[in-house]
Amino acid sequence: MCDTVVVVDHAGVRFAKNSDRDANEAQLLEWWPAATYPPGSQVRCTHLTVPQAPRTHAVLLSRPFWMWGAEMGTNEHGVTIGNEAVFTTEARPETGLTGMDLLRLALERARDAEAAVDTIVTLLERHGQGGRCGWEDPNFSYDSSFLVADRTRAYVLETAGSRWAVEVVHAGVRSISNGLTIPSFADAHADRLRGRVTACELRRARSAQGAAREQGTGALLATLRDHGAGRSTPRYRLHNGALSAPCAHPGGLLASTQTTASWVSELTEAGDRHLATATAAPCTAVFLPITVDDPLPLGPEPTAVADRESWWWRHEAVHRRAIRDPARWLPRLAADRARVERAVLDGGMDGPEAVAAVASLRERWHAALAAERPTDTRPPLVRRYWAVRNRAAKGQVTGRQR
Repeated sequence: MCDTVVVVDHAGVRFAKNSDRDANEAQLLEWWPAATYPPGSQVRCTHLTVPQAPRTHAVLLSRPFWMWGAEMGTNEHGVTIGNEAVFTTEARPETGLTGMDLLRLALERARDAEAAVDTIVTLLERHGQGGRCGWEDPNFSYDSSFLVADRTRAYVLETAGSRWAVEVVHAGVRSISNGLTIPSFADAHADRLRGRVTACELRRARSAQGAAREQGTGALLATLRDHGAGRSTPRYRLHNGALSAPCAHPGGLLASTQTTASWVSELTEAGDRHLATATAAPCTAVFLPITVDDPLPLGPEPTAVADRESWWWRHEAVHRRAIRDPARWLPRLAADRARVERAVLDGGMDGPEAVAAVASLRERWHAALAAERPTDTRPPLVRRYWAVRNRAAKGQVTGRQR
């Protein structure tokens, strides 16, 4: 599942997104420079090969490790896009472009948000969308919606099979989640039952409320860390875990998903600023400053197997211990990270400096968590969920599982 929100006003456009996927589905930040291609070139997407553009723009992507496409990203011209799974009544073919493929193709080919929407629509009508979209379940697939932004406006683009609808956001707050929201299009194509299971309306309302109250980028970070009204820790439900607020945590019988990456952008004519966790669980993570043209040293590309070198899995050693007793540990992590994020937001810490500061913080957190061995306060179903995923990750994340 996922949530994306945008704020458009006289100062520019602010964009925020949580990417919610399977708990071991590591996600990485990936930098690609602009490139040119000879006539007749092809590009292999996740499931399908399509004609390559003569020239592609430089892009910065947040990508699940196993797919070609991306959950969110930006390009050298400030075009920034977030993708959402939406559940519709349309049949989904066994192959086609995924929503993540469409997002990346649009970023590589478009110089503004309007052109990005046109690119997605053209590719959708020509190639269709379909194929595997999930890591754990190879049969899991869905249609997609998009929040497409540049420095002056944003667009909501919703799809159902090869059909689509678009809405322009000239001003104000607009959020999307895992259900169709453009009224006439939703009436015709929405799968209301699956939308209710995912609690998409609750999450969409929470992200919109947070963005409407925000006074700058720091408050958008708080919106992505939101666990629900009046709550500082996740609230688990039997059917969908802690999926009723933007900061998602798994453990439900019908729906189970973890926020595996988070992103915030400021898009202005004076310049763009991007922040990302490059880790799961923003409530336990620190946002790093990132740019399109300057890769950060985040270690090797992660997979679904835990390792000790990649940025994503190194953070999991903290996240998966801390979330056992969130009432005790989340406030401690928040207090420690405040200094780093304040320096980042004030412009006093660049990307490499932030990476070094967060790496030092994380080592200290890991040592403290290992020494204190947090009590697991979560419901039994949630504990069982994580025991299975930790074994699948080879038990290297939180130590031996009992």
